[in-house]
Amino acid sequence: MATIEIKTAEGKKASTAELADSVFGIEPNIPVMHQVVRMQRASWRAGTHSTKTRGNVSGGGKKPWRQKGTGRARQGTIRAPHWRGGGVVFGPHPRSYAFKVNKKEIKLAIRSALSAKLADGELTVIDKLEFEKPSTKQAIAVLKALGIEGRTTLVIGDEDVNTFLSFRNIPTMDIVPVSDANTYELLDNKHLIFTEEALRTLEEAMA
Repeated sequence: MATIEIKTAEGKKASTAELADSVFGIEPNIPVMHQVVRMQRASWRAGTHSTKTRGNVSGGGKKPWRQKGTGRARQGTIRAPHWRGGGVVFGPHPRSYAFKVNKKEIKLAIRSALSAKLADGELTVIDKLEFEKPSTKQAIAVLKALGIEGRTTLVIGDEDVNTFLSFRNIPTMDIVPVSDANTYELLDNKHLIFTEEALRTLEEAMA
């Protein structure tokens, strides 16, 4: 069973914690992580792209000329796809790109991402994050103390408003409650910061 050092907001060692091998010690399953990230990104697509077919464009209600005797090719409408201003053939239309992935695969992807981050030394646990009032200056001081200032970092903690407001103005930072932790966010950020309580909550959910 792996252990990790729990630090204070000042960057000092507070204690150590044991991590479940079933969550933080598995062999990362790259294909499953890829599938889950694809699913997440696909679900975010608006799918509002659209083109007009020959039935949607204006005009073209009458044959441009009679069928025979003109010496020209027969035409039924000036809004056929080969005419200027005509409809579009096989163009995109509004659709949903979303697809489903099994819940077991979603959990496996999160466990794989957490295991990879721990193995690469890109996971930090802090005993607690407390801000009496929103303070970006104080949030930057915490990052400096932890030695991860300037790195794209995801903070996973409690739903505390002051903590969120303190980190949100830092360009390299993202912060989500533990209930919103997902594979894309875990992989998209170079470093992860967990509060001790959030770590235990996520570990229980993924075990």
